[in-house]
Amino acid sequence: MKQYRTAVISIVLAVLLSACASGPGKSGWYDQWGACAAAGAAAGIAAGATDDFETAMAGAAGGFVIGGAICGMQDTDADGVKNYKDDCRGSVAGAIVDSRGCELDSDGDGVVDRLDECPGTPPGVAVNERGCEYDDDGDGVPNDRDRCPGTPAGAKVDQYGCELDSDGDGVVDSMDKCPNTPKGTPVDATGCELAQDFRLEGVRFEFDSAKLTADSIAKLDTAIEILKRNADDKIEIAGHTDSQGDAAYNQGLSERRAQAVADYLVANGANASNLSVKGYGESEPVADNGTEAGRAANRRVELRH
Repeated sequence: MKQYRTAVISIVLAVLLSACASGPGKSGWYDQWGACAAAGAAAGIAAGATDDFETAMAGAAGGFVIGGAICGMQDTDADGVKNYKDDCRGSVAGAIVDSRGCELDSDGDGVVDRLDECPGTPPGVAVNERGCEYDDDGDGVPNDRDRCPGTPAGAKVDQYGCELDSDGDGVVDSMDKCPNTPKGTPVDATGCELAQDFRLEGVRFEFDSAKLTADSIAKLDTAIEILKRNADDKIEIAGHTDSQGDAAYNQGLSERRAQAVADYLVANGANASNLSVKGYGESEPVADNGTEAGRAANRRVELRH
């Protein structure tokens, strides 16, 4: 009779302890069937403690079974998966879950479908908290497909993330000062038709030498861009001097300076087969050799096509 009474008491206490697990949306020790079973066992022991040891053990066993069963069969987060097999307790109300009670992530990017603004992300692609691929330059083309990273903000790009070049002259629209250039027209760095004689501004040499000055190297980058953009054009690199000194010496100096420029251009990507070198000495002045400013203008290197 004592064991019967104790068992009844332990069952009632176990039910009361585990009943709190019936509230949807909760998450705590009472959501774990093991914790509920332990609580039921403790209640059984307490109920039988006033009698003998065997009665207490019987109460513990009964409480363990009933507490664990009642708690385990609950569905605390109301997702349709019982607590005992729910690996993701506390699911958001109305969320679609799998057999383990976890929200679905159909594309496997780590962002559940409910929060994923970019479903169908390719496997292995890094995504942000919205489930969308990273696009560091904000051009609308994800990093893994962007062939031109670092596009300026607001620039129009193609499907590869590269700026548009509507007239196909090799100068992107945002830098092209002469849009709609006829196809095949040689152009400069601004997208405008290349002058017949294009002077390499800022290209200087050390005194009485064919050695380029340090600040001239950067200036030649513009020439490299032009030559690469017009790779099929035959270009002459023309050297000129002022009229000071012996004419024959100036002729040789102009040839050496033109060759120095050509060597630098070829070393940095220009097509050597399309380049020729010619020195004009002092024969083609563009300014008055009677002034220092005029002589400086005459000491020049040009690209001719």
